[in-house]
Amino acid sequence: MEHVKAIVIKFIMITVVLGIILSGIFGGEFSDTLLISAVLTVLAYVLGDLFIFRGTRNDTEYSKRNMIATISDMVLTFIVVWLMGNALFTDTEQTLLGALLSAIVVGAGEWFFHKYLASNVFHERHRHGSVH
Repeated sequence: MEHVKAIVIKFIMITVVLGIILSGIFGGEFSDTLLISAVLTVLAYVLGDLFIFRGTRNDTEYSKRNMIATISDMVLTFIVVWLMGNALFTDTEQTLLGALLSAIVVGAGEWFFHKYLASNVFHERHRHGSVH
């Protein structure tokens, strides 16, 4: 159940960011933004959160894992938004800029999302009982 809650939180975060940037600023259809958000949420949760962030927890310290996972999420966001934006939006002149801006803002959110995952989903604790 914790993973479902985390995925819902991630989907809401990504949808708000992409809704503001892609639909609000760049004028994309909100239905297309929702589709991009859903695809990105699933890919980023599996690849960035489960595989990279959680999967490397025994090999590297928390802050390094968070940085690697956040950068990976930013790259994935850029690629997914750029490719899907070019395929779905009618005005693709600004898709590259929209993908770049989306990647930066989603990356900032992912930094904090990983902190949430560490303490509430993966139950990681620092030596003193707090999350790194």
